Amino acid sequence: MSNSQKLFNDAKKVIPSGVNSPVRYFEPYPFFTKKSDGAYIWDEDKNRYIDFCNGYGALLLGHRRKEILNAVSKQLTQGTLFCTPTKSEIELSKLIIGNFPSIEKVRLVNTGGEATMTAIRLVRGFTKKKKIIKFEGCYHGAHDSVLVKAGSGSAHNGISVSDGGLDEVSKNTLVVQYNNAEDLEKTITKNKDIAGVIIEPILANMGLILPENNFLSDVRKITKENDIPLIFDEVVTGFRVAPGGAQQHFRIKPDITTLAKALGSGFTVAAVGGQKEIMDLLSPGGKVYQASTYAGNPISVSAAIASIKTINKIKNKLYSKLERYNALLTHAIDNMATDMKIPHQINFTSSMFQIFFTNKPVIDYKTSKNADAKKFKKMFSTLLKNKVFIAPSQFEVVFLSDAHTQTDLNHTVDAFDVALKSVKN
Repeated sequence: MSNSQKLFNDAKKVIPSGVNSPVRYFEPYPFFTKKSDGAYIWDEDKNRYIDFCNGYGALLLGHRRKEILNAVSKQLTQGTLFCTPTKSEIELSKLIIGNFPSIEKVRLVNTGGEATMTAIRLVRGFTKKKKIIKFEGCYHGAHDSVLVKAGSGSAHNGISVSDGGLDEVSKNTLVVQYNNAEDLEKTITKNKDIAGVIIEPILANMGLILPENNFLSDVRKITKENDIPLIFDEVVTGFRVAPGGAQQHFRIKPDITTLAKALGSGFTVAAVGGQKEIMDLLSPGGKVYQASTYAGNPISVSAAIASIKTINKIKNKLYSKLERYNALLTHAIDNMATDMKIPHQINFTSSMFQIFFTNKPVIDYKTSKNADAKKFKKMFSTLLKNKVFIAPSQFEVVFLSDAHTQTDLNHTVDAFDVALKSVKN
């Protein structure tokens, strides 16, 4: 019996299902990680994997990036938690604002889910209205307002609305089709009590689904015409797609933006930012309440400062390298799958991609759900045997990092060759 299997058996005795997040589980049992460095993680059985999960997108710069570790190590000598304002919080806020022109003020929080929860509360406080519109398959965290027809682990486990969620909360969340501006417009016309619209500009929790031409600009136009605040959930895309996120890439300015993952490069930190008139509604100056003991904690803030500074310093090389590596990898996988006559679609952009086993384009929640999940599961298992780790669900995304090398890509292509053959057979 492997060490990971032994640990999993122990974990099930004290942790529900043996894992502290549903996306970490896969059959027959997940491997238990002992350490990481650069592009690699090692399990408790001393196996080394090339990591393409990368903290579900958080590790844009790779594991144990020296600039991040140096900043955190320095802060550790000064203290870990003060629960008072710090100079570094101001510095981080200025760095975020400098990268995101749509953001005028920032409130630091801990997680992406906390950021979207705060953003939704803000638009309700700003508009004095109740209903939120989200897009089918978009995942905005595990809180009741948005855990309706969501992506990520919710979709993987077949949960449309979570048990324990309040119907009176979820009924105020209206769901429309991604890449369907007409559906959005019709829903707004039928409902006059819309407080805000929240969207992943690039859907990265239903596999990778890209916005079609003019979709995001249409969403922006429709929300503006109806005086409805638009929330861009850039928890995944912020800093990963570009230093200023997807909104920089598509040249669209939302009213509120949520950030996490790559912001902290592996440390727990998130942010909600937006227009001054909306953000100033937060307590204590306003009546929209939000609070957290660990918000703006100096360890995470030091990591986020170092992360943004590093990204800004190397951005000209960073994004071109990741785009080039992504193109090389996805084209190789596409060619192999085509030669093997395996029905497939590959969606890719910037430093992320996903393969779907279907012969139809994947453009929304429905077409993603129709892909062959059993084939994906087989591919995942074979990749893992060949020491390549991707997220275990087709409703997640393959993430590249700055730590990956050409040698890593070569090994990964070979591993995908074996994995695709297993799917074909």
